[in-house]
Amino acid sequence: MRDGSEDAAAEDDASAATPPASDDCPGGCFHCGLPLPAHSPWRASVGGAERAMCCPGCAAAAHTIVDAGCGDYYDTRSGYGATVDGGIVDGAPELALFDAAGNTGEGSFTVEGIRCAACVWLIERRVNALPGVQESLLNVSTERLQVRWDPAVCKVSHILRALRAIGYSAYPYDRERHGEQLERARRKLFRQLFVAGLAMMQVMMYAVPVYLADDGSMDADMAALMGWASFVLTLPAVLYSALPFFGGAWRDLRRGLPGMDVPVALGIGAAFIGSTVALVRGRGEVWFDSITMFIFLLLASRYLELSARRRATRALEALQEAMPAASQRMPAYPLERATELVAAASLQPGDVVLVAPGQAAPADGVIVEGETDADLSLLTGESRARRMAVNDMLPGGAVNVTQPVLLRVQAAARDSTLALLVRLADKAGQGKPALALWADRVAAWSVAVLLVLTVIVFLAWQLVDPARAWPAAIAVLVVTCPCALSLATPTALAAATGRLLRRGVLAVQPHALETLERATHVVFDKTGTLTLGRPVVRDVRGFGASRERAPQAVALAAALEAGSVHPLAQAIRAAAAGPASEARDVVHTAGQGIEGDVDGVRYRLGSAAFVAALAGRRMPAAPEAQGSAVWLGRQGAWLARFDIADGLRSEAIEVVRRFEAAGKTVVLLSGDESRAAQQVAAQLGIRLAAGDQLPQQKLDFVRELQAQGATVAMVGDGINDAAVLRGADVSFAMGGGAALAQLHADCVLLGDSLLPLLDALDTARRTLRIIRQNLAWASVYNLCAIPLAATGLLNPWLAGVGMAASSAVVVLNALRLRK
Repeated sequence: MRDGSEDAAAEDDASAATPPASDDCPGGCFHCGLPLPAHSPWRASVGGAERAMCCPGCAAAAHTIVDAGCGDYYDTRSGYGATVDGGIVDGAPELALFDAAGNTGEGSFTVEGIRCAACVWLIERRVNALPGVQESLLNVSTERLQVRWDPAVCKVSHILRALRAIGYSAYPYDRERHGEQLERARRKLFRQLFVAGLAMMQVMMYAVPVYLADDGSMDADMAALMGWASFVLTLPAVLYSALPFFGGAWRDLRRGLPGMDVPVALGIGAAFIGSTVALVRGRGEVWFDSITMFIFLLLASRYLELSARRRATRALEALQEAMPAASQRMPAYPLERATELVAAASLQPGDVVLVAPGQAAPADGVIVEGETDADLSLLTGESRARRMAVNDMLPGGAVNVTQPVLLRVQAAARDSTLALLVRLADKAGQGKPALALWADRVAAWSVAVLLVLTVIVFLAWQLVDPARAWPAAIAVLVVTCPCALSLATPTALAAATGRLLRRGVLAVQPHALETLERATHVVFDKTGTLTLGRPVVRDVRGFGASRERAPQAVALAAALEAGSVHPLAQAIRAAAAGPASEARDVVHTAGQGIEGDVDGVRYRLGSAAFVAALAGRRMPAAPEAQGSAVWLGRQGAWLARFDIADGLRSEAIEVVRRFEAAGKTVVLLSGDESRAAQQVAAQLGIRLAAGDQLPQQKLDFVRELQAQGATVAMVGDGINDAAVLRGADVSFAMGGGAALAQLHADCVLLGDSLLPLLDALDTARRTLRIIRQNLAWASVYNLCAIPLAATGLLNPWLAGVGMAASSAVVVLNALRLRK
């Protein structure tokens, strides 16, 4: 009996067994070919007929395949599904190990053999059809498939089997293995390119004399000798170099979904067969030189594309390699300074580690001893090392440049700044912007239209001039392959994403650049975004009995804010002298303030309206605050007001002016009081500003703009910005802001500056322009080339040059974005 639970979730791998000729599979299971048990009760409807199955697992698998719309699997398969007999054959032990390694419900998979948009469509469609799969997105640039599934229904092995059943080798993503696979693919493609180039040059040596002797000066025997020599030299190109096209076309045809390899393979095959027939008969045209040139140029274009994909993954690999695998921990610090070597993944908050010069911090931590310079270029894009001293936060992945320091770990390695960026970068590139989806749809349909057009051209020439029918059909097949159209968008997006990551902008969502370019409004948060986010307490004003006891008021406020990461909370804690008392039963109200018990007394700290609910509606008289006002009170009493001011970022004015110069309306939306928000807006020349905005009010403000037809870009950094970051059309989170805000943003500014936002604006404009150029070139090229090929004005070798050149043009044009 076979393992039905695994078969039910996915199609099994094809085995070496060959199905019997009969559809009814007498004596064997229709799905796997194993002998049927006596009086087997299990049946499945396939192709309109009831088929006998050997077990409920096979029956469930057959139902799944048919219900997913892939019933033609049984018509095109070349073998039976793999069987389990104490274990699954054909790679099953490996699949079982993947299940045993963990079934978390989310994972990344490397998929080999991706050729074009049709591959992407088929892979996502098949995986999404698996029971329990919630979402699957394929990043064609990195050949990585991100899947979310219900662990109670689906397993890793189910996903791998489903992919293998449709002809794609896949495995859970492993950086080292993925890099080796890309390198193997590059080497193989280079060998095929080399063979094709060598064959092309040698064939040209025999073809050129024939072309020059078109006046009949070459006798028939010599011409035949030249032709046979060309035939022999073309064989390596067709039988070896062209294998990627023939293999891809065969897989596409078996699936019933013609991809871009189909017209290429048909063109090569038809030209080779036609040339061989003409050579044997001793009359007619031969195109061996065109065939070798076509294969060489197309492989060269594909090699360029592979190189672009490889470069697109290097930035992410650099992030992943930056985190050290081991660390020197001081288990008895400060009593002893002995170190032990431990895995960085085992570090816990509170551990003290030694970070030597040249080493990267294994996790986020605070320096407890030593001063040094830290290289944060990988995390923030800053080229200049930053000075670090005691009490400074050193993020995981930052490289210690000069002196050894002791670091007290604040978060486990898996929760470090670098780990968060790696997870965000891992999501980058998944999904597709609108332009890419349009190009994929057009490219997928154009293959089918191309094949129909080729048949029409061939039949038309049979009626007019049969001798020209075959060359015209080959030219149409070759010249109109939509490779350039399919490459136009993903290559440009991959190049732009890599450029932005080097400049300190991590684009998490694929639509970010496209949406930023067409945004009409750019909404900024104030604290930590337009300002430095490092405010200081400028004044403490006490009231009533607390008038002369400002230090006690600061100590109370610091106790309430002990666990907050908000910039205003950090300013209050920095103003406190000595350790604060411990606050209990602390409750945080987003956008309003915080309350808790200190020494048995209930206090509130925050906005005036929030504190008034506890201290009383009658507020004490006080002069206008210098900056943001934070109030402290207890039951029936107002205790103090903290005037907290924050300096503007030096680049804030330039950023605002550049966005306005780009025709976008800039808005300031802040949770701070209106007066402070208006002051900052006046300094920056922002005409539209609103303060006292709670998280829901910020979201409502953005939604109102969207309801009026605006496309909104949001830039923020705080926890209370998470909702509006998600609600905006495109959003940017500051790299130094809250992790929750970053997880809800479409892009993350990795450094402590707004200038990368201008790089994003410029790159978005250039990327969309280049994508439009590529799409326009691919479309105009096809519109011009099709009539020339169909009317016989474009012979096969020129068609090959044109098609390969069009693909190379869009790739090279896209790579300009890296400059």
